[in-house]
Amino acid sequence: MAYVVRLLEPEIARAARGFPAVIVTGPRRAGKTTLLRHLFPKASYHLIEDPDVVARLRADPRGFLDEIRTPAILDEVQNAPELLNYLRARIDSAPQHKGRWFLTGSQEAPLMKGVTESLAGRAAVFQLLPFSTRETSKVSLFRGGFPEVVARPASAALWLRSYVQTYLERDVRAVTAVRDLATFRRFLSLLATRCGQILNRTDLAAPMGVSVPTVSSWLGVLEITGEIILVPPFFENFGKRLIKSPKVYFTDSGLACHLLGIDSVKMLESSPFLGPLFEGFIASEIVKHQLGVGRRKEIYFFRDQQGLEVDFVVPKAARELLLLEAKASHTADPAMAGSLLRLREAVKRYETRAFVVHRPARELDSLSALSSGVRAGSLERLLRTLEK
Repeated sequence: MAYVVRLLEPEIARAARGFPAVIVTGPRRAGKTTLLRHLFPKASYHLIEDPDVVARLRADPRGFLDEIRTPAILDEVQNAPELLNYLRARIDSAPQHKGRWFLTGSQEAPLMKGVTESLAGRAAVFQLLPFSTRETSKVSLFRGGFPEVVARPASAALWLRSYVQTYLERDVRAVTAVRDLATFRRFLSLLATRCGQILNRTDLAAPMGVSVPTVSSWLGVLEITGEIILVPPFFENFGKRLIKSPKVYFTDSGLACHLLGIDSVKMLESSPFLGPLFEGFIASEIVKHQLGVGRRKEIYFFRDQQGLEVDFVVPKAARELLLLEAKASHTADPAMAGSLLRLREAVKRYETRAFVVHRPARELDSLSALSSGVRAGSLERLLRTLEK
């Protein structure tokens, strides 16, 4: 498969001209290393994962850095976070040298702790998720966007099964003490059945026979390693009693399908999880778009205790909101606009745009009006709306 241009490329290239270091975090196998090696082909490459390399680095970090030719890519640097202190000293000794150090990490929270302590103000930080639909048309609800799955769809099931195993053995154990990996694996599948639902830790803990703090710890691992997206509620007070817990989605819909045992498009079409999976697919695409253009992740949902619910609320400017409903249907129905219209009435202090995103009919990708000020269209149409 030919190299796929990533949305983040211009932002990373710009950052390399203004910062001594650039850090790219994100899920394992999302394409971080491929992106940096493509953008900076003359940079030397060093994988901080081999036990011998890590041992040598820890024994003599200054000597290790002395041997490196810059610019340099340090891959999976979370395996030796103490290296960041020595990098800081080198950066501070020659702050005029930009774009010398490129770091990747699969575990965002531990890596960010080191950045905060050591490289604050010295490094530009980005998060890279699996491929988006804007980057390649091969991304789909069933397959998701992991580069290896997109490149070799016939081997997707095997790759995803291996990915879960590798992820459990490496990232999970590196971040937290999971005593029973088999139980954690069952937890992943259970969590997949809760896609699009309000997060209820007690409801997740009981079937697993574990404590609520354990579930909270596991959820934290999944979030900081980029495997799930927690969408918080929109807290603006409109004179309503609001739900305060987040909704949960898997970042990659292909991984979610795998965990649910959905092994074909036909099975997905008849699955009771089609709607929640499509909703999560939209959430992930919105976040990928935001991160890809250098913005921070900013997506919410709305639900009050009177039953008014809108899938997503996306701020576009200081007082402008995009209100979204995600429907897996191929046909947009005026009834789908009901909750959007009701919420618009409650947020009069904002400029609002309302959109129902649905799967287009095979022969048509049109943009239609469901009601006054409510548009309906495909994901591609929605992403164009986000760019305006």
